[in-house]
Amino acid sequence: MSKLSIALLAMTIAFSAQAADTLGLKAGVFDPPRMAPDFTVRGSDGKELKLSQYRGKLVLLEFGYTSCVDVCPVSLGMLAEARRQMGAQASQLQVIYITVDPERDTPDRMRNYLRAFDPTFIGATGTPQQMARVRQDYGITATKKMIDGSKTDYTVGHSSYLYFVDRKGSLRALLPFGRTAADVVHDATLLLKN
Repeated sequence: MSKLSIALLAMTIAFSAQAADTLGLKAGVFDPPRMAPDFTVRGSDGKELKLSQYRGKLVLLEFGYTSCVDVCPVSLGMLAEARRQMGAQASQLQVIYITVDPERDTPDRMRNYLRAFDPTFIGATGTPQQMARVRQDYGITATKKMIDGSKTDYTVGHSSYLYFVDRKGSLRALLPFGRTAADVVHDATLLLKN
């Protein structure tokens, strides 16, 4: 288990009992902030994508997959609403949706899927090995489960957290599934000011 995975586990356990940092964030915080693990994968535009290329913007990292029928579309819809609520400030924010299903999530498929939520969202995919490394670096679990009676169709059970990466590339905060657009707007606005 990576150091970040251990830190995320400890943070999740303490999340409900711990007050947010002095900024007044609603999310659990990384204290002290630490550099977000960089990655190089394929973007939904078909080009190489590195997390570090978004320095200068607040980046929201969300993990999921395009065949998800429950948690993922709810999370993406909430993020699209948060961007709308942010108005002009939304131009300082980048949502990157990282697949947990690289076998099916091609750049084209991710681009078409994400466009339905917000055309500025970027998908991140790659080889199964690349994506397993990204998941490991961020403490995300993903388990493939075959659908009864099918030899080819499956679901992917996965953890669902929203990571806030500040303009300098540091992990600042973590929100679990169930957050609201208002929570994201609140924390994003505070992080953009600091």
